[in-house]
Amino acid sequence: MLRFPGAGPLQFKRFLLTSSLITAAFFFWLRLNRYRETEVSVYDFANGFPQAPSIPHESRSSQLSHTIDAAATSVIAQSSHATGATLVSSPIATTQKNSTESRVENATLLALAPLYHKAIFDPGDESFPRLKCPSLTHSRYDYLQDKLGNVASGDQKYYFAINLHDSIQIIPRLLGSVVETMRFLGFDRCTLSIIEGRSVDGTYEVLKSLAPALGKLGVTYHFNSSDVNPEVGNRIGNLAALRNDALEPLRASPTYENASVIFLNDVAICMEDILELVHQRITLEADMVCGMDWKNLWKDPTFYDVWIARTMTGDSFFEVGEDGNWDSAWNLFWSDDKTQQRFQDHLPFQVFSCWNGGAVFGARPFFKTAIEFRAPREGECFNGEPAIFCKELWWLGYGKIAVIPTVNLEYSDEGAELVRELRGTPSTFTLEDGLSKIEWVKEPPEKVRCVTNYDQQTWGAWNESMPEPPAHS
Repeated sequence: MLRFPGAGPLQFKRFLLTSSLITAAFFFWLRLNRYRETEVSVYDFANGFPQAPSIPHESRSSQLSHTIDAAATSVIAQSSHATGATLVSSPIATTQKNSTESRVENATLLALAPLYHKAIFDPGDESFPRLKCPSLTHSRYDYLQDKLGNVASGDQKYYFAINLHDSIQIIPRLLGSVVETMRFLGFDRCTLSIIEGRSVDGTYEVLKSLAPALGKLGVTYHFNSSDVNPEVGNRIGNLAALRNDALEPLRASPTYENASVIFLNDVAICMEDILELVHQRITLEADMVCGMDWKNLWKDPTFYDVWIARTMTGDSFFEVGEDGNWDSAWNLFWSDDKTQQRFQDHLPFQVFSCWNGGAVFGARPFFKTAIEFRAPREGECFNGEPAIFCKELWWLGYGKIAVIPTVNLEYSDEGAELVRELRGTPSTFTLEDGLSKIEWVKEPPEKVRCVTNYDQQTWGAWNESMPEPPAHS
């Protein structure tokens, strides 16, 4: 261990902190000067620009810049926390709630925010390595646009909802695709609602400071920071509360009754994925659609949201051993031949429940009853809040829930690139709308798999704990 003569532990700790701050400042100076050389401000992108070409693979220089950014951000966050660095606050036009009212920005992290804004608003920006997404080369989704510049029928809107925690690495791709999609659909027809929580990596600073540019574009932007921690107390209840917070502005305004809700996890996603989900919900006349999410846990991508997803047999997408092993993860839909065949043919298939990295559903149920995300009640079949949300939809008569297997998502840029190559994309497997039709089953499975822990798997009635269902309208 390195020691300094005459220096005690406290002096040595101060030396390390000072060195860290100096290193961070140097990296930041290098990065800031590189950014200034571009002579571009985030607000330049607020005016919009034509369809950008596909983003090229990142050069070595941009990868190095990303490495410097990550290192500087990490060091800055750690050193400022350890030394109690002075924080500053800058008021902006966002919805104020929860810890946002008292929370202030880290000045050093806030100074890095314009770099991320540039990546978010410019599809061709190469400041950060991110998933390469294709440009649209067809007219499949053109009918979703408002070419006359009007909000169709005064109601047809798109409501994007996202929960994020320490997600700075995925923000350039995720929010870049969201902004690109909103540009395609019409900024004034879109609402973006984000709930951030407890981030220390710059996520909070980037998201809060987005408001001026989004406002200039005409996007309705709701941003809140919450101190709700899913790792403390009732995990499912806390996750449900965060999801409900993201939907609160929607429930408060009847103008969203006919909106499409696009609720995304912290995934690497492309514009074509989002538009395909919106398109399929309309084409299939579905109440809710999901993609497929994957994790590269071993040598091949593995389906990830097995705890939530249930087929129309009520079973999980693959069999999980009682000891929690995923040895059968490769054998998807082993207990449902019809679904397995449609999955292999890249055709949409009906399910009892799904989320799978993101979902698109209609807003109408929120205006017909007090539906919301929630934890399981006492004595109820134990599952996660998205599975219970699907259960509530079935109970209300909104059981047309489907998975679109050509939309394949992952939780990192690198992983998403592999998944899209191996599992396909909307552009590699363009679904003919006539062949994609689903013969909807009106009744849910009698029982579904309940999973408290994987060594506590049981089966329970699908409508356990539910009262008599209301009339569907």
